[in-house]
Amino acid sequence: MRAVILARVSTEDQREAGNSLPAQITRIEAYCKRNGFEVANQHSFDESAYKERRDQFDKILEKLNKSKNVMAVCFDKVDRFSRNVFDVRVATLYDMAINGKIELHFVSDGLVIHKDISAAEKFQFSVSLGLAKYYSDAISDNVKRAFEEKRRNGEWTGKAPLGYMNIKTDDEKSDIIPDPQTSHIIVEMFELYAAGKGSIRTLQDRAYDMGLRGRTGKKAGSSMIAHLLNNPFYHGVARLPSTGYEYPHRYQPLISKDLFDQCQARMKGWSKKRFKYAAKPFALRGLVRCSKCGCALSPDAKKGGKYVYYACTNARKDICNKKIHVREEELLEPISGIFEAFDAIPQSTIDGLIDALKKTHEAKTEFHNREISRLQTEYNTQQARQDKLMDLLLDGSITKADYDNKCKQIKERQHNINIELEEYTNADESYIISATMVLNLAKNALTLFESSKPEEKREILGYVLSNSVFDGEKLIPELKKPFDSIAESARQALAMKSKKRAFDPLCPIWLRD
Repeated sequence: MRAVILARVSTEDQREAGNSLPAQITRIEAYCKRNGFEVANQHSFDESAYKERRDQFDKILEKLNKSKNVMAVCFDKVDRFSRNVFDVRVATLYDMAINGKIELHFVSDGLVIHKDISAAEKFQFSVSLGLAKYYSDAISDNVKRAFEEKRRNGEWTGKAPLGYMNIKTDDEKSDIIPDPQTSHIIVEMFELYAAGKGSIRTLQDRAYDMGLRGRTGKKAGSSMIAHLLNNPFYHGVARLPSTGYEYPHRYQPLISKDLFDQCQARMKGWSKKRFKYAAKPFALRGLVRCSKCGCALSPDAKKGGKYVYYACTNARKDICNKKIHVREEELLEPISGIFEAFDAIPQSTIDGLIDALKKTHEAKTEFHNREISRLQTEYNTQQARQDKLMDLLLDGSITKADYDNKCKQIKERQHNINIELEEYTNADESYIISATMVLNLAKNALTLFESSKPEEKREILGYVLSNSVFDGEKLIPELKKPFDSIAESARQALAMKSKKRAFDPLCPIWLRD
């Protein structure tokens, strides 16, 4: 009888080790020689017998189906044949053996499946298949339990995301740390996107120029940049790709939760934008609407970009007349008047406001310190509760399910406490800095605006303006807070300089004297 030798390992690592496949083949060849079998073919491969997809085994099965002679299909053990009793290949080869088309020989198990097999041998075969499946299922359960324990400890079990790197510690344990070469690039991607200074496509090019590469060493695709901006790992939360389950991890965050939320809000907001061509550098793009119909004013460049005109998009044709065009310079005149008025604020006034804010800030600092102390105490209390839960679990006082549920709640609360601590700390450090920056920006707004490029002008205007409208003749600007209060101070400063004033864009209502 002619024989086919099949030797299998589960992984490529087992194949390269060189101890499993050669040992299987040696035993099967000796068995064939003792039984007088002529070895027609010999196959060895690395392929899991537990999964549904077994491409190499299917090719062998196809050849056996085409064979007209009875073949002895030889394995070392039953588990080298399959570890899944529900695998359709098991039923196919078993039926072929029972019908006399082939014989299944399992050398080390001393078992042969043929057309005259006894009930005891059938039972032995089914038990061997069941044990093989139980072994794989038990390994799977152990791996899942190990992963669950790692998640409870805040560990990540996969490849580190871009911006991080996998390392081995001195005690040969796995760890993840920020990549010194790429972590700063990731931070800049979030900051640029949150500030509206780039789209996914422009960030893709910028990241490549700064040295960020994908897993294959090539330019990171737009989908990878989008995934990066949606990955909460960078602010301290790991998300499982298979289930979406999130848990706080123990590695160093690269960004704050607030910055991540800003990116998420901006990403959701892109679909609400009514304008196209967001990459074109127009100063008032998306910032002005028509007072008649509420539609956005659309910019259009003429003569190679030398002149820029704005017109209503005329979405409601029964209300507005799209034929009216206005030059960008005309729209910017009232805004320039506002910036000129800002320049009239005396530096002594700005210094006085900052001093007053500093005095007010002393009370805020005391409040912040109390809150930070309270949050740190609560964090330690939550940690003590987790330690008690572990003792109760070891004593058998609570079930594993109860422990996991309570432990998850504690971890989530500790994660929220860390976010609150970060917010209090950042607010404490940046309060005076932000106030000083806003006042000085207003003071120097005209100089900054006139010396800026179109995209930079739009950024300044987006920082200052809110809901500005065009009434068909002129732009009516509306200022964001706190610039509206600063404009009021500027108006008062102008009033003190002269009782008789020309038309003031900050105060369009004519008053007596």
